[in-house]
Amino acid sequence: MEIAIISSDTKKLLMTEFCMAYCGILSRHQICATAITGKYISESTGLNIEKLLTGSRGGSDQIASRITYNEVDLLIYFGDPNKEEEYTEVEMNLIRLCDMYNVPVATNIATAEALVFALDRGDLDWRQNIKKEKRR
Repeated sequence: MEIAIISSDTKKLLMTEFCMAYCGILSRHQICATAITGKYISESTGLNIEKLLTGSRGGSDQIASRITYNEVDLLIYFGDPNKEEEYTEVEMNLIRLCDMYNVPVATNIATAEALVFALDRGDLDWRQNIKKEKRR
């Protein structure tokens, strides 16, 4: 499965710790992440991560494009809930695309853990069928 990972500056440590805790499961899948998040995770876990651009330089847009082309099966996105404005346009677009293309998305650690356990049990294998249908 293809997993995309993004985290805001204030959540990079949490994302890194999350990936350290679930490294065994994550290591069996392909992972892409925005540049700095991917760097922190790969340095801390040894996971092979495709590092995209930084979020502010288009990495989030790269992930959005991959979602549109069914190249992402799971998005883990830890944003900053304490910022004054509500979700940014980029964040809302990512969530909207996940809804449009039936890509499970976690925006907090509780949901991320549930989805990683589901991934490990094979509960998300139905995503493979969606990919096959889209290729036809």
